[in-house]
Amino acid sequence: MIDQTIILPQPPPSDHSDNDMWLDERIWGHRLFEKQSAWLVFLECLTLADACHRDKKLLDHGTDYYPLHYRPQQRLYLRNILFNNEMLFQIAGRDHVSASAWKEWLAWMAENAKGVTPKDFSYLQSRFHSFADFAALVGMLRASAVESESNKRWSSRFVFPFGNEAIYEDLAVSHQDGVSREYINFGRAGELLYMMLARSSRAAQLIPMMTSALDGRNPWNTLLRLMQPEPPGETAWRGKSFLPYKAHPSFDRLAEDWLAIDRLKLPGFDAIPHLVTLSTLGLLLYELEVASDWANRARPHFVCEVVGPRKTLVREVSTQNYQENQLLPEEALKQAIKSLEESSDWQEALNDHGAFVKCKALIMDQFRWPDDEDYVGAHEPAALLKEFRRQAFARHKKSVANVHRAYGRDVGLVSKRGTNRLRYAPNDALLKALILANVDRRMEFNEFLERLCDRYGLIFGDKAGGKFLRKEDIDQSAFRTNAR
Repeated sequence: MIDQTIILPQPPPSDHSDNDMWLDERIWGHRLFEKQSAWLVFLECLTLADACHRDKKLLDHGTDYYPLHYRPQQRLYLRNILFNNEMLFQIAGRDHVSASAWKEWLAWMAENAKGVTPKDFSYLQSRFHSFADFAALVGMLRASAVESESNKRWSSRFVFPFGNEAIYEDLAVSHQDGVSREYINFGRAGELLYMMLARSSRAAQLIPMMTSALDGRNPWNTLLRLMQPEPPGETAWRGKSFLPYKAHPSFDRLAEDWLAIDRLKLPGFDAIPHLVTLSTLGLLLYELEVASDWANRARPHFVCEVVGPRKTLVREVSTQNYQENQLLPEEALKQAIKSLEESSDWQEALNDHGAFVKCKALIMDQFRWPDDEDYVGAHEPAALLKEFRRQAFARHKKSVANVHRAYGRDVGLVSKRGTNRLRYAPNDALLKALILANVDRRMEFNEFLERLCDRYGLIFGDKAGGKFLRKEDIDQSAFRTNAR
């Protein structure tokens, strides 16, 4: 059962007037976005962290739970140079006289750059020895782009997070140079990730780690600074994301994973891919653990098959386990609606004069549905509730219901390898991240497996399986082989 003491008041409806319903958001927040990849979740989190760092509020918001306003950088000069600038390489390839190359390129940018005022890139000429050096550096920085194959539009492409100079928000730029926030890549899941870290019991310990990452005292961040004017460009206020809980065990576990990776002091930027993986895994666990709380179910577990040459019982159990977890969020929705239906307010409204109007007002108060155009059925409470349930589940299946599958596949937990059905089959990258986050000393193997079970609910061997599974589902030989 969800702990009522950690639930925050709902934000005013006017703050999210474009939402036609407030049910998934009431349970998990505004909002989990299944189309956002693990890397883009991480970059969005850094964008908010960078803005809060500039405002001297990094991970330190006290009891100001909502709204969390911030001003992300846009860095449109940098983005034009890196991703809206094919002419650069053509000029560099045919004009070996630096002065004339600069002149031609600056004239072209004055005509073709988007979203910046003024369209003046002349500040660059004094910062580089030659136009050829400038073009070579642009090529190297472009090669570091994150998710480069999936993000075709130049204003939605992102450079590797070398430091604060590489951090900016997702934008749409119109033909008239109008700039607006875009939700194709930054769908707010990264904002939820930041708030989870900020509300963890380890937030104060995370501040030095994140400050160091944002300061970016490395040559790559310095080179990115060369590409941008002073100041780097405009910022605009963003915010109004909503995380419904003051605290949660999943927040603390996520922060502990970040701190464990930081303690390793891995060289260069080697820690970042592991943080990306563990962060999105943390969001997946948050979704399912909150769902189990709302649905009055036991904490979720994950039977993990280590793919071998032959199919074993572990695969069958894992497949069934995956399907059960996939339905957990829907169970949470059912329970939320059932709680309203069984409430004394609803029962009182049913027996009162004008029952339909009063029941409609109750649904509107809790779930912000229906508007006048949302419901055209019979003016009876039963018909109203049935239509609300239908629309709620249809909406859920388009968004939050897909998070478990999408995030699970992205971080390497969920797979179809060797079969045509999804189940939990962690890949090497995920296993490595889990080892780095959990093994800080010489550790006996079964102790490590037990730790994975206790912290994340991950089951590999027979001993951990005995904690969650029925006796008839435990083939000790198969699970021991799986663990080996």
